[in-house]
Amino acid sequence: MATALIVNNPVSVHSHEEHGEHHHQETFLTKYVFSQDHKLIAKQFLITGIIMGVIAMILSVLFRIQLAYPNTAFPFLQTLLGRFAPEGRLDPNFYLSLVTIHGTIMVFFVLTAGLSGTFSNLLIPLQLGARDMASPFLNMLSYWFFFTACIIMLSSFFVQKGPAGGGWTIYPPLSALPKAMPGSEMGMTLWLASMVLFVASQLMGGINYISTILNMRTKGMDLWKMPLTIWAFFLTAILGVLSFPVLVAGVVLLIFDRSMGTSFYLSDIVLNGTVLPNEGGSPILFEHLFWFLGHPEVYIVIMPAMGIASEVMAVNSRKPIFGYHAMVYSLIGITVLSFIVWGHHMFVTGMNPFIGGVFMITTLIIAVPSAVKTFNWLATLWRGNIRFTPAMMFAIGLVSFFISGGLTGIFLGNAALDINLHDTYFVVAHFHLVMGSAAIFGMLAGIYHWYPKMFGRLMDERLGYLHFWLTFIGAYLVFFPMHFMGLDGVPRRYYAFTEFESMKQWLSVNAFITWAAIMSALAQVAFLFNFFYSIFYGKKTTQNPWNANTLEWTTPIERIHGNWPGEIPTVYRWPYDYSKPGHDQDFIPQTVPFSQTMTSNLSHDFENDPEVEKLQTEWLKQNSQEVK
Repeated sequence: MATALIVNNPVSVHSHEEHGEHHHQETFLTKYVFSQDHKLIAKQFLITGIIMGVIAMILSVLFRIQLAYPNTAFPFLQTLLGRFAPEGRLDPNFYLSLVTIHGTIMVFFVLTAGLSGTFSNLLIPLQLGARDMASPFLNMLSYWFFFTACIIMLSSFFVQKGPAGGGWTIYPPLSALPKAMPGSEMGMTLWLASMVLFVASQLMGGINYISTILNMRTKGMDLWKMPLTIWAFFLTAILGVLSFPVLVAGVVLLIFDRSMGTSFYLSDIVLNGTVLPNEGGSPILFEHLFWFLGHPEVYIVIMPAMGIASEVMAVNSRKPIFGYHAMVYSLIGITVLSFIVWGHHMFVTGMNPFIGGVFMITTLIIAVPSAVKTFNWLATLWRGNIRFTPAMMFAIGLVSFFISGGLTGIFLGNAALDINLHDTYFVVAHFHLVMGSAAIFGMLAGIYHWYPKMFGRLMDERLGYLHFWLTFIGAYLVFFPMHFMGLDGVPRRYYAFTEFESMKQWLSVNAFITWAAIMSALAQVAFLFNFFYSIFYGKKTTQNPWNANTLEWTTPIERIHGNWPGEIPTVYRWPYDYSKPGHDQDFIPQTVPFSQTMTSNLSHDFENDPEVEKLQTEWLKQNSQEVK
């Protein structure tokens, strides 16, 4: 198929030779460590995110062993953890630290930085037709701030009293009083320092993403020709830029309370029989500040995964995405509504019932754009010529988790029901399905789909299918039984349930969940082997292995600075022209002008472009005369 490459906007077009003349003498450090190339920075985010994900997974297996066998000593735990597991049993304080760091790593370091950092960096310039990010230097700084935050967070395992132990939400007073528990001391200080650096990283990245999308699109690429991935990354970045600073404000006030004797969050505290002088503060203030970020954070995590799933499903269904405009408007709706629902995390704080009712209504309304996306995904799959690649399997898995996890959100969004379900395993099951598993599956779909673009090779499909089925089944076996534990009132974050007669019946279920978690963890070995082995020995890819329409598949297989040799392609059409009647192939890249696809053009393709419309009308007249 002919592909038109015409001169782009002179502001953004220049040859690769011009663009790259200063990059030919790159050293190892400037090329692979302190790189300013968005494609390599994406790989740095991805591999760092994978490593952090493996660490978080190991932590979860450790505390799951405690929950399954609370009275059993495991000598290997003492060997591995030393003073944190005396006589082979987890220390109760360290158990809470494991839960805290597991949650923090997964929510922030894997599902926020690992997901957005990887795919926003990789795809925004490539799918929009840009040489690089608006500020490559800021992009590099964003990664190294993130990496430093990771190191500081992990270093808390090596301080005397252990890591932070107040839960991943670090509510005061546990987090505000260094003497409250071992996990409130130096480990908590390191947690707070790490999060400030992490937020700085996210703000640098988010400003860069927004600037690039608004200012550096290639000729012809208007907003309605952008793939849904770019819309998702754009709105995610806006969410992050507006909400992350609020967390920093909360954290700074917390540092003041910890170190400078202030009382923003503290009042009427008795510690070890001593009445503390703090008066006038309220821990509920911290909850408001935390959840003002915390609920947009849920969508910062899931929206990039939604965008990835939309793209992967359209490509592998060989159909246009169903309801493109509705998908965009639903993303915008989620972005706006996510700022006015944070109170549903706080129904049990003594909130005024009227305010609780307002938050309940907004929470239930946000289900509408989420449902629009779900229906459109199902309609895209309906009667499609589906290719069940590993990426497609993970994208469909995301839809499954999003539906099953989203339905339980209706329970928790109801103020009256939430009073019984709050802080039980029902909440754990809900957000691990709708946010955790769904976002992880979106991330994995993206890795399998864009792996050829990142590394020039294909991952092994058989290992991909093995990875999918073990992980998909394992995730449901882990989290689905938790709903029933929560309905029975079993609270989360408890070290053991042996003290409560009413909860002993769930010991066998806890053991079952732990073995399912171990199976799911072992399934990731298949992925890790496949990922790192294929970098060096995978089958070499072609330029466009999935026959996709978007711009990234017009770039050379080998990594070059500036992405395209010579001029950047011009865009003529939207990214979802699949299986178009009248065309000889089942895909039409965005770079193909309408003048080359006369037999398959439709009236709404031209978007009131008079020149193309005139061309099509003349062709139709000429063609009808030839037929006569």
